[in-house]
This record gives sequence, structure tokens and C-alpha cells, in this order.
Amino acid sequence: MRVAVFSTKPYDRKFLDAANTDAGHEFVYLESRLTLQTVGAAEGARAVCAFVNDELGRSVLEALSQRGVRLVALRCAGFNNADLVAARDLGMTVARVPEYSPHAIAEHTAALVLALNRNIHRAYARVREGNFALDGLLGFDLNGRTVGIVGTGRIGAVFARIMTGFGCTILAFDPRRNPDCEALGVRYVDLDELLAGSDVVSLHCPLTPETHHLIDAAAVARMREGAMLINTSRGAVVDTRAVIRALKTGRIGSLGLDVYEEEADLFFEDLSDKVIQDDVFARLLSFPNVLITGHQAFFTAEALRGIAETTMANITGFERQGRAVHEVSVERLV
Repeated sequence: MRVAVFSTKPYDRKFLDAANTDAGHEFVYLESRLTLQTVGAAEGARAVCAFVNDELGRSVLEALSQRGVRLVALRCAGFNNADLVAARDLGMTVARVPEYSPHAIAEHTAALVLALNRNIHRAYARVREGNFALDGLLGFDLNGRTVGIVGTGRIGAVFARIMTGFGCTILAFDPRRNPDCEALGVRYVDLDELLAGSDVVSLHCPLTPETHHLIDAAAVARMREGAMLINTSRGAVVDTRAVIRALKTGRIGSLGLDVYEEEADLFFEDLSDKVIQDDVFARLLSFPNVLITGHQAFFTAEALRGIAETTMANITGFERQGRAVHEVSVERLV
């Protein structure tokens, strides 16, 4: 099957080609994001393979459908960028990669916690300039601290296990309790209690209408003074402007982000020779107690291999049986 693969980088091609060795699909690799302006590049394809910042609203899906595209294969777990109602109306199938390596994201989350706590990013810059002073680099023992985890699916559960290894007390908030977490001694509480009682708050929930700006001004006001906030889930779970205000007052002591709600025009590109036009993001970069990575938590060889193999299974299943292995539909979400 001919597949137009949008938002591709060399590493995408490497792992998708390896997974495609036996399947024999025809991949057309495109560096551009999928938008209404670039949708014409999918001409002649029966499927498109999209990533987290590709646009899959009704207008784009209609344009794809008119060109004969019947399958949207997301090479990611999140599907908030896809209009599932429009896909259903157009008779299109949307598939995703529900899991790849929860360890990749959980371990990156732990790295952000450790780097922020011990000011590794600031120490690295100082030492390179010959500054070996320790003033301003004071951290705290994680042992005995309380970590609040919002969302205890596969990633949240792995992160809970990691932080338990540091000797942390774990609070969790999730509509569905995870028995594996409970076996670790994780205590489930409501969101207010988690925010008020945690030294570190880490977000591992999907982006839905209910979780959009879950961490807003009101939520921040309920957090423990000086707490650390980490987000490796979806950018829009956090109200960035509210968090900036909390950083300025000290309500939030440090912030680690691997995602950002307006990241589509920033992440995955080299903009080092350009002026960043996003004033909110630029303000975040001005804080010494903020550490941002460019949506790289998933970026391990194991995760990329898993993403490619599951994406291949979805495409092959649709071609041979008319059904992708991991379809996402409005009906299944109800």
C-alpha cells in the first residue's frame, strides 16, 4: 500500500524502513507537517502516517478523503489532534500506537526531576565557564519526599516504581486505580489532596476535554509552596500563562516540560538561527528554575522500534483484513 508519511526525520525513516522489510509497503517520506496547505502531497496514497503535531481536523480529513485516503495511521499514542467524528462521517479509519516503551517516558521524567532538583543544567553551564561555585545549586534528598502522579496508566505506573526506588511516598490521582500501583503502596487521593501534599507533581494523563488546562491558576493555588511541576504528557494539560505567574511568585519552585501547548511551530525543528516568535515560550526560557526538552521523552531506540512495528501492523492489518490492529473510534471512546 502507498503511504504518505508526514513530519518525518531521518530516524523515522530508519526505523520504519526496518519494520517494512517484509511488509513491502510503498512509503513516501515527507518532511512537512500535515496541514490543509500540504495535504496535496498525499495524492495517490491510500494511507497517511501522521505524528503528534500534524493537523487532522475535519477540513484536512475531507481533503484526504477526496484524494482516496482511507487510513490515518498515527505513530504516537495521543490522538487529540484527530477529529474522530469527522473520520467516522467520512468512513476513514484512524489507528494509533497505544504503547511502545513506557520506560522511555518515565525515565525521562525522572531525569527532569533529578536535573531540576540538583540544578544539573545550571551546574553544567557553570563548569564549562570555569565557575565551580556551589551557591544557588542547593537541592534536596528525594528520599522521604512525596511525589504526586496524575495518571497511573503504563507510564505513570513505571514512574511510580522508579520514584518508590528513591524512597518517595507516592500519591496518585486517576479515575481508574492501577492494581500494580496499589501493590507498590501508592495511595490514591483526589486531585486537591495530591496537589496540596506533593513536593513533586508529575503529569501522565491524556489530553481530553476534561484534562485540558487541568493545571490552571486554581490548581496551582492549591499546590504546595515551592513544589516542582513536571509535564511529559500533553502540553495543553497545563495552562502555561498560569504557571508562569506561579513561577514569578514562587508558588511553583521549579518546572520541567517535555511538551508545550503551542509546540507545533517549535519542536522537532532546528530554529537556532531564528528569533522565536512565541513570547510565552520565550518567557519560560528566561527562568533559571525551568528545564525544557523538545518532546524527546519518547526518543529511545526501543521506543522508536516499537512505534514503527505497531504502525506497520496497523497499516498491514488494514490492507489485508480491512481493519487496523489498534483502531480509535468515537464509539470505542464512549
